[in-house]
Amino acid sequence: MIRNLRKAVRRAQGRPRGGAGDGTGGTAAKVDLSHPARSPLGSAVVNCAVYRDGVRQEGKRGAEEAIGYVRRRPGRGFVWIGLHEPSEEEFSVVAELFGLHPLAVEDAVHAHQRPKLERYDDTLFTVLKTVRYVEHDRLTATSEVVETGEIMVFTGRDFVVTVRHGGHGSLGPLREDLEAQPDHLAKGPSAVLHAIADHVVDHYLDVAAAVRDDIDEVEEAVFAESRGRGGDPGQIYQLKRELMELKRAVAPLDRPLQQLSEHPLPMVDPDIRRYFRDVADHLTRVSDQVTGYDSLIDSILQANLAQVTVTQNEDMRKITAWAAIIAVPTMVCGVYGMNFDHMPELRWTFGYPLVLCVIATACLLLHRGFRRNGWL
Repeated sequence: MIRNLRKAVRRAQGRPRGGAGDGTGGTAAKVDLSHPARSPLGSAVVNCAVYRDGVRQEGKRGAEEAIGYVRRRPGRGFVWIGLHEPSEEEFSVVAELFGLHPLAVEDAVHAHQRPKLERYDDTLFTVLKTVRYVEHDRLTATSEVVETGEIMVFTGRDFVVTVRHGGHGSLGPLREDLEAQPDHLAKGPSAVLHAIADHVVDHYLDVAAAVRDDIDEVEEAVFAESRGRGGDPGQIYQLKRELMELKRAVAPLDRPLQQLSEHPLPMVDPDIRRYFRDVADHLTRVSDQVTGYDSLIDSILQANLAQVTVTQNEDMRKITAWAAIIAVPTMVCGVYGMNFDHMPELRWTFGYPLVLCVIATACLLLHRGFRRNGWL
């Protein structure tokens, strides 16, 4: 009941909501990506904003106008452009404007990258895997439990370009939260990179907690005495596969966060480096949880296979016991079915009842012996 209540709460919290920023959906006001006011460079551009001293500057600007505005006014200003699944044509304009490296551009457009951190001259290219827990009423052998996406972040001295792939991981609420903290946002593009990394890792914690509920459910099914034959191996194996999706998102991110928190980089504010250490600590906790879950699922799967083996052995013992019991009347009837003239008690009046009593007694003794030894 508690697990069902948790799932209901997650469903309620996971409903899309309308709002500005990098969001791509909502019940109150659905964002139209093709609207010219929100997409100065095309339908892939979700938001383009200028920040100065941590405060968002008023006015709608295209990317070229925005970066020109920042560079004409030296100081603590930068541009943040958010894109969602851009095509090569759409992204080529942004790439040329900010001088992004072709290799990083190719990775950002085609996605399917593992988490990493690469430096190209004065630009950092960071890849983070986003995850989302897929709600389901009952775990089956084909249930999708973890859905993954990607966020690529280009961080320069005066710009941040975020490229999002997948139907989840909206950065709209994150942008709004950052705009409410101008002192933190004033530290520049690295503050945005930290906020995105922290946002992604926090979602890892939420998804790990939800997956734990599914593991508890499977574990309960395997060891429940009322179920007789335990859980479905297909469910356990599917859950292990989905957990591997989460592991592929979490594990490779450890090294990029270590680089951001331990090595001085000109694009990262020294004060922000301490914040990355906190994110790295959270990631370590998630990584430990996922590793533990993986081992637990292996143990559950082994326990389930052991249960199946024990059940099969019990079935074979029952079959063997009944075969031994049936062998007694079969043997006696076979002997008397040979039709010899001279056989013990063949012409005796009580011969037939005596043979039946002997058969019944032998069968009862065998049955009692097998019951006592746990075979029946």
